[in-house]
Amino acid sequence: RRVGPAGQTDYRPRNEPDRTEQTRCGFAALVASPNAGKSTLLNRMAGAKLSIVSPKAQTTRFRVLGILIRKATQIILVDTPGIFRPKRKLDRAMVAAAWSGSEDADITLLLVDAKAGLNEAATAVIEQLAQAGRRVWLVLNKTDLVTPQSLLPLTASVAEMIPVEHVFMISARSGNGVEDLLDRLAENLPVGPYLYPEDDMTDLPDRLLAAELVREQIFLQTHEEVPYGATVETESFVERPDGSVRIDVTIYVSRASHKAILIGERGQRIKEIGLKARVQLAGLLERPCHLFLNVKERAGWDEERARLRAIGLDDSV
Repeated sequence: RRVGPAGQTDYRPRNEPDRTEQTRCGFAALVASPNAGKSTLLNRMAGAKLSIVSPKAQTTRFRVLGILIRKATQIILVDTPGIFRPKRKLDRAMVAAAWSGSEDADITLLLVDAKAGLNEAATAVIEQLAQAGRRVWLVLNKTDLVTPQSLLPLTASVAEMIPVEHVFMISARSGNGVEDLLDRLAENLPVGPYLYPEDDMTDLPDRLLAAELVREQIFLQTHEEVPYGATVETESFVERPDGSVRIDVTIYVSRASHKAILIGERGQRIKEIGLKARVQLAGLLERPCHLFLNVKERAGWDEERARLRAIGLDDSV
């Protein structure tokens, strides 16, 4: 299934393979502490919005694949949740998804926020990754926000903690340095046939994509604990005869106060969340979408196995 760029011209176009070249294919996992910019980098590299993004930490909750063709190489990018100290069952499932998403990768891209540096969260990720003995490339992100003089000492500090094959200094937001990273990935992934159809850009089902775009708007339009106290599930996804699709989505929240905030005065906030999610979804699916949102209070949803399974997480952790 092709997910179009939805008019997002700030993302780079996809490159088609040269049929005379030997093909390559492999997985590159993005691993980092929360808010290092993994999802922004995935979207930039894939050339489309595949993973939701917000300024808040712990936005990504499950593994997302971004699939692209570069120089006769199918690069399969694995965006994982940020790795942090888990407290809830939801948190444990997110961290487990992050580590499992990188286990079988051909190359692990260790993303470090150059502005935040080696804080406690980043150090914990590097120490655990070092024990795994994987093939690691260091990617310093947000380098446009720091002085060039600070990058070499940061690189040296990381290299003391874990062996890295290559170092890339990029800005996922602006795209600076990303092309070089893609070229090197294309050259270093193993020789082999493509694992996905050439027009696929993600393995994310449409139902889950709809829920994620709604959840992104919750992150962007509400504050404090509300985004972390909410989960979103697509209840029905029905193709209509006119080519459009009707999507019914339920938002579960932990508290009655969260429900009131999400709905807003006279229902204005939930209308705005639905409107912006619908516009993005229609662009990605390249068809009209009729999106209907329902908010339900459900205390303790983040400990329920059914809720975790619904958003693609392992409920056994």
